[in-house]
Amino acid sequence: MSKKLNVAVVGATGAVGSKMMEKLIERNFPIESIKFLASARSAGNPIEFNGTTYKIEEATPESFEGVDIALFSAGGSVSEILAPEAAKRGAIVIDNTSHFRMDPEVPLVVPEVNRHVLKTIPKGIIANPNCSTIQMMVALQPIREKFGLNKIVVSTYQAVSGSGIAAIDELRTQSAQWEAGKNVEANVLPVKSDVKHYPIARNVIPQIDKFTDNGFTYEEMKMINETKKIMEAPDMSVAATCVRVPVVSGHSESVYIELDQEATVQEIFDVLKDAPGIVLQDDIREQLYPMPIFAENDDATFVGRIRQDLDNKKGFHLWIVSDNLLKGAALNSIQIAEAMLEDNLL
Repeated sequence: MSKKLNVAVVGATGAVGSKMMEKLIERNFPIESIKFLASARSAGNPIEFNGTTYKIEEATPESFEGVDIALFSAGGSVSEILAPEAAKRGAIVIDNTSHFRMDPEVPLVVPEVNRHVLKTIPKGIIANPNCSTIQMMVALQPIREKFGLNKIVVSTYQAVSGSGIAAIDELRTQSAQWEAGKNVEANVLPVKSDVKHYPIARNVIPQIDKFTDNGFTYEEMKMINETKKIMEAPDMSVAATCVRVPVVSGHSESVYIELDQEATVQEIFDVLKDAPGIVLQDDIREQLYPMPIFAENDDATFVGRIRQDLDNKKGFHLWIVSDNLLKGAALNSIQIAEAMLEDNLL
């Protein structure tokens, strides 16, 4: 990549933003200049990047003058206001919030699956999918290309880092309270008034985000709707149950799929072992399978526990694990920008 870009990172001090910075350095992203934008409250604070100290600037519409790529990870309300302003000034916005994901004029992209949609960006904004959706798409797309796919049922086991740095601190605080024999406080994090807040330490919470009228949560509906949009399959049968677990980083998923044609476990192995972004980790004799403790800080999506359904020869069960802050967020954003460079779209 010989072309160098002017980059802006919005929300660099958050859990995803800090990982974006790491990946920009690690992957030697071609940067001509970089700026870090945040609220007025954080403006003026120092931030380290690749051996240089920068000052955080207040994010305003004018901040994006001359910017080529704007990486947003500062919340939906910020993206709603500033992403169109950045695009208006010529920047390509890659947004990590859910605000634009279902906009029909905004591409929703997992590069291993649908990078072709990057050829048309009507609003100058690209949406990064939900973290749980991304890793599932990476694992299922190679299978779909070979055997077809018509049904997905997924149950997630999502790490607290998906809610940000404060949620990580909360888990650690509550765990220490448990160890000290103290009562666990369930109100460490500020939450929406209509969402109860339960302890996460030594607990499993079958709710992420608010419930919708159909009984599914917004998180579950994100997975359902985003899957259909990314795969360009509006008639795909998709159901999701999203659960928060006391893990710092690394989302896990139990996924059941039904194919269009019969296959064997070995054929699924053969498809996945060379698929981009996938590490096949499936040896039950050695009790080898994906786990968050091994996926943390790794770019790959790990797949294992592949089994044919006992009653349906077209049905298969998989276990999928990935670092939600990397492939589920920061890394996928950087890969979108890299794909655009590789395809001469920037």
